[in-house]
Amino acid sequence: MSQQYPIGTAGTPWGEAEKSLWLESQSIKRSYSELVLAEIQALSKLCDIEEYGTLDYQSRTYPLLAIKNKNANTELPTILVTGGVHGYETSGVMGALAFAQHHMTLFTDHFNFLILPCISPWGFETINRWNPNAIDPNRSFYSDSPAQESLYAMHYVNQYAGNIIAHIDLHETTDTDNSEFRPALAARDGKINNNWNIPDGFYLVGHTQKPEPDFQKCVINQVQKVTHIADADDNAQLIGVDIEQFGVINYDATTLGLCMGLTNAPYVTTTEVYPDSANTCEQECIDGQVAAILGVIQYLKNL
Repeated sequence: MSQQYPIGTAGTPWGEAEKSLWLESQSIKRSYSELVLAEIQALSKLCDIEEYGTLDYQSRTYPLLAIKNKNANTELPTILVTGGVHGYETSGVMGALAFAQHHMTLFTDHFNFLILPCISPWGFETINRWNPNAIDPNRSFYSDSPAQESLYAMHYVNQYAGNIIAHIDLHETTDTDNSEFRPALAARDGKINNNWNIPDGFYLVGHTQKPEPDFQKCVINQVQKVTHIADADDNAQLIGVDIEQFGVINYDATTLGLCMGLTNAPYVTTTEVYPDSANTCEQECIDGQVAAILGVIQYLKNL
């Protein structure tokens, strides 16, 4: 299904005028300070908190915070958790925070944890996929990135001294992907939009360069205990990509500039929760994100 976006001319990529019109149409809908920063600060007795950058957008300042377990043992491997690369994908942010609050200290005898719960705070406040410059941070994890969100996260993680063995990046696929974000992307790039079928349920995106199917299966099995897994469509695909196994597709994260590809960790995955499903709720989506992290831990403990 094709849908014309209200900004721009069909077939013509946006210039600065169109990007400015798009930015003017955005508005603050919720508070990063109240919903994210306050929750992070409340973890100060459990975790170490570090500021790894600051974003200044539209006269608003957004400190970027990372969470680490206290008394890290440098001999242990590290699990990296990222959320809110797309700010509108709420359960990723809340799932990362919930894991830090309720579960992280249970596993620090085996692993260190590095958690960046909300990489795109302006996107979180405006419920947006892009940053104010109409750039998708999750297509911008590469050197000389045009997205400050991606650059700050990459620099911070690259300076981390520990051995990152796994990286789980927490995302959602929503109905607004088809109603707003894919039409906007096509308009921005001067292309024809063709919406995809939104999978009803949780699924994973593995890395084609290191797919690790047993690892992905362990995560799916853990998530399946708390929420339903998306079935493939009639073409044996999810979002237009052939399935590798139940609930799993693969992308080349490095080539596409995805957050999942920002480290050399051997075990990586991106979660995708469907919060608009009639078969789930907000808390279940958060629980699914936490379960995915627990699935990563379970697999690594059994290596």
